[in-house]
Amino acid sequence: MSGAVDSQSTRSPWLTWRGLKVLFRDRPIIPLLVLLGILVLPSELARPGIVSADWASVMIRAAVPLAILAGCQTLTMLTGGIDLSVGAVASMAGFLVATLVGGQGLVVAIAVALAAAALTGLVTGIGVGVFRVHPLIMTLGMGLVVLGLANVWQLQMVQTGSGVAPELRTLGSDRMYGILPYSLLLYVPVVVVILLGLRRFGYGRLLYAIGDNPIAARLSGTRGWQVLVALYIISAVLAAIAGFLISGLTNVASVTLADSLVLPSVAAAVIGGTSILGGRGGYGGTIIGALILTITSSLLTSLGLPEAVRQILFGSIIVFVAAAYTRVTSDA
Repeated sequence: MSGAVDSQSTRSPWLTWRGLKVLFRDRPIIPLLVLLGILVLPSELARPGIVSADWASVMIRAAVPLAILAGCQTLTMLTGGIDLSVGAVASMAGFLVATLVGGQGLVVAIAVALAAAALTGLVTGIGVGVFRVHPLIMTLGMGLVVLGLANVWQLQMVQTGSGVAPELRTLGSDRMYGILPYSLLLYVPVVVVILLGLRRFGYGRLLYAIGDNPIAARLSGTRGWQVLVALYIISAVLAAIAGFLISGLTNVASVTLADSLVLPSVAAAVIGGTSILGGRGGYGGTIIGALILTITSSLLTSLGLPEAVRQILFGSIIVFVAAAYTRVTSDA
């Protein structure tokens, strides 16, 4: 009898269903890394010999822009919001650089694109933080406004400029020594800033506080509207940076270039453990979530399925994984 009691007392808490739910909620990176490893196997089976250092480099290069956009979603979702304008802002930024680089130079073109993105974020932040417009409505509306203005700009231009700058093509698509993507030179500092900002600085704690209990945050003296205005400016600037990398990766500048990444960016944040209700999550899991979606998309392409079928399967996988993760972590 005592042996049975001892056996139960020494059983690892992670082996119970509740223990697994707590693991998924509090340490999402561990199960996400397991899922990432599992996805490598069917990739190898679909095309034997494809999994290599070169393959991993290509996956990382493709995942970086998505991970940056997913970072925008992570930051806004921590406050209980969302940013559906990131696709339009990213596309606009890449297109502005392409149209201005020939006449103004790369530095000026990038500065103008970043300023336009920051202005977009400022307007969005004022709408959400000051006028209390729901983030979903505000960012969706701003996305349409940005798209419309980008189309007006496109019609005003007699030509689209010099195209994607060679420097951006190198940054977005080339690799150092044939292995390390140059985009990591830009992405690693972004990761460091976001991770340290959330864990070590007061502003990061304010994001969690507003998402967890906005009333308590306000009563404690937090000026939530200022936090939200700064948040959406940061999100828009990050989206613009992602737009530079996307245009460099694809060698295309278009006013709708990044639109297809909006929902995957939300999914990457949710899969990475960030709650859409706010107050819980982090950027580490989001990075793994972006890699999972990138490898999944590559796997579906490797199977040689028609584009329509790939879109259906990819969307279904996103919904299933996000729903399963939310179900597992609820009431943990």
